[in-house]
Amino acid sequence: MSEDPTRRPPVRRVAMVSLHTSPLLRPGTGDAGGLNVYVVETAAELARRGVEVDIFTRATGAGQARSVDLEPGLPVSVHHVPAGPLEGVPKDQLPGHVCAFADDLSRHVAGLAEGHYDVIHAHYWLSGQAGGLTSRRFDVPLVQTMHTMARVKNRSLAAGETPEPQARVEGEQELVDRADALVANTPAEARDLVELYAAAPDKVHVVPPGVALDTFAPGDREEARRATGLDPDAEVLLFVGRIQPLKGPDVLVRAAGELVRRDPARRERLVVAVLGGLSGSGLTRPGSLGQVAREEGVADLVHLVPPVSREELATWMRAADVVAIPSHHESFGLVAVEALACGTPVVAARVGGLPLAVGDVGVLVDGHDPGEWADALAEVLDAREDGSGLAFAARAREHAQAYSWERTVDALLDAYAAAVTTRRGGHHG
Repeated sequence: MSEDPTRRPPVRRVAMVSLHTSPLLRPGTGDAGGLNVYVVETAAELARRGVEVDIFTRATGAGQARSVDLEPGLPVSVHHVPAGPLEGVPKDQLPGHVCAFADDLSRHVAGLAEGHYDVIHAHYWLSGQAGGLTSRRFDVPLVQTMHTMARVKNRSLAAGETPEPQARVEGEQELVDRADALVANTPAEARDLVELYAAAPDKVHVVPPGVALDTFAPGDREEARRATGLDPDAEVLLFVGRIQPLKGPDVLVRAAGELVRRDPARRERLVVAVLGGLSGSGLTRPGSLGQVAREEGVADLVHLVPPVSREELATWMRAADVVAIPSHHESFGLVAVEALACGTPVVAARVGGLPLAVGDVGVLVDGHDPGEWADALAEVLDAREDGSGLAFAARAREHAQAYSWERTVDALLDAYAAAVTTRRGGHHG
C-alpha cells in the first residue's frame, strides 16, 4: 500500500495513549507484550514520516523524568502521567485512576495551541476511557485500538481464570459507540467489533501489525545455539510471552511430558525454553508452571528465561526448532510472525488472529489438548530432521514480509484521515 498524501487530510501530530503499560518496558515484563511493540514501532515509523508523536503512559516511579525521548533523533516523546501510586498497580485496579490520568492529559493539551493534535490514538480500553474524555473536551478525533476485548476474552478463558468484569464490557461499548475510527488487527477482530459490540462497519479499519524484518531474520542456528547456551543437538521448543494462563504455557509443558512418555529417548535432547515473566493471574500462582512440569516429569527439561531485548529474542527464535503459541486468545499473535521471519516453524492454537499471523506456513492446533499438541510438535520436529529446513525458511520469510511496519503505518494514516473526516463531518458520538 503506497502513501498518497493528496487523498488524506494531513496528520502532523498524534497523541498516543498507553495508560496501563509503558512503551519503555521490555515485552514479557508485567503487562508488557505485543501492544508495547506496536506502540513503539508505529510511533517510530510515523516519526520517520515527519509526524510528531507524544505517547502518554502512567508514571510508575518517583525517579521517572516527566518526559523522555523514545529514540534519539526521532520526534517521539514519552510522557509519564501521575495518576495513582508511583508504582506498579494491578490492571484490575487501574480503572480507579483513569479520571486522574485524563485530567492530567487534558491539562497538557490545554497548554498547547488549539488544534495541536490532529488525532488521539488510544491503545486498550483503559487508554480509550482517558483519551476519550480529552477527545470530547478538545474536539480531537479519537482512534481506538482495543488489542483485546472483554466479550471475546470471556468466550475463551483458560481454566481457573476470572472473567473480565461487566464494567470493562460497558467501557468498551462506550468506546465503540464514541470513537471516530476503530482499528482492528485482523478481519476476525473487525467481525467481533461489529457482531459483539454493534460497531458501524464503515468505522472499523483492519490494520495488521508489522514485524521488524531487519531484526527478525534468518541466521545461523549453530551460532544462535552458542549465544543462548543451548546444546547444538537439542530439540528446542520455545514459548515467548507473559507467563499466565491466557497464554497457555502449561499446554506446552504438558505436551512435552507426552512427547517424553511416547519416546523416552527424547528426554536426552528435548529442551522447553519459556521466555517471559509472570503477569496477570499468573502472579497469584507464581509456582504453578513449575508444578505442572513436576507433575509431567519434565522439570529438568523446562528452562525459565527472563524477558530479553528484541535482538536477543530474534537469536532465541533462530536457535529454536519450534516456536509454540498455545494461547487461549490472541488478537493477532506478533510472536508468530517474528518467528516465521526468522525462518523458524510455528505451532499455534487456532484462536483469534493466529490463523492470519501463521498463514499456510505454520501448524494450527484446534483446542489445547496436550496429546494433540504433542502430535503437532512431533510432526514439526521430525520434519526438521529430513533436511527441508531451508525451503521452509524461505517460505516462512516470504509470508512474514507481508507484515511490515511501513504497511501498518500506511493503513493507520488512512484510519487517522477517516477519523479526521468523520469528526469534521460531525458524525461522532
